[in-house]
Amino acid sequence: MQRQSNFDPAGFWKLLGIRPVAVPIVAARDADGPAGLLALSATHVSASPPAMLVAIGNSTSALKTVTTSKAFAISYLPEGAGEVADIFGGKRSLSGADRFGTARWTSLTTGSPVFADAVLAFDCEVAQVFEHEGTQLVVGRIVDSIADASRRPLIFAGGRYRVLPTE
Repeated sequence: MQRQSNFDPAGFWKLLGIRPVAVPIVAARDADGPAGLLALSATHVSASPPAMLVAIGNSTSALKTVTTSKAFAISYLPEGAGEVADIFGGKRSLSGADRFGTARWTSLTTGSPVFADAVLAFDCEVAQVFEHEGTQLVVGRIVDSIADASRRPLIFAGGRYRVLPTE
């Protein structure tokens, strides 16, 4: 086992890449159109009322759209959607609304973009925003959701996309 006590941003992200996480896209829409990001920091906050939390860096262009619209959707990507994750993670030359032209999108109650083939999606209204060290922690109250248990979720672990084995 390797121990590390001095953290620089690159080393920290490398360590986080070891842990398995679902692959969610956070997306919102305001008067200027849709915007979205790959948000490997998305988690549940409470069940009553149902709420989710996403961490969005202050320099992320989609942050303005989330805070202006006061709503966002979290779409958990299915197996085979690694290219979509790369696009929203900034690994392709697309940005802004152009990112949404590469896949099918729909919407639920708030009008925020939802990946049409999502394994699970939560449609949220912004309840609170907190700042921590250059990152906005956005808490959203869930107002709608969709789920497709027949799809296998895309997982990021060990620095690459994976899927869980079937039973």
